[in-house]
Amino acid sequence: MRAVVAWWDLDGSAQTVDSLREFLREEAVERWAAFPGLLLKVWIADRERNRWGAFQLWESAEAAAQPLSTRAAELIGFLPTERLTFEVEATTEGIHQLPTLARLGVALADT
Repeated sequence: MRAVVAWWDLDGSAQTVDSLREFLREEAVERWAAFPGLLLKVWIADRERNRWGAFQLWESAEAAAQPLSTRAAELIGFLPTERLTFEVEATTEGIHQLPTLARLGVALADT
């Protein structure tokens, strides 16, 4: 398994955390739900530092290396400021009451 973290520093971009939340609701979540080899994608934001990003968990290094959607980069105006890839050493899932981890988060809370 591979983990990927991508961060954008939004300074210099016309996009904001709020506008990118709209992007998630309108197209990104559904598009990524159909991506082969993707186990989980978590979009993250840091308003204080004006940053936007995502964590992706892939079932293999080959899946993580496939060409990805560049729609976020098109909207933001540039590629991620930082993109890190890691080998996954271990995973676990804690005890929780959620039926699934899909389609959770602030951006989707109103939908």
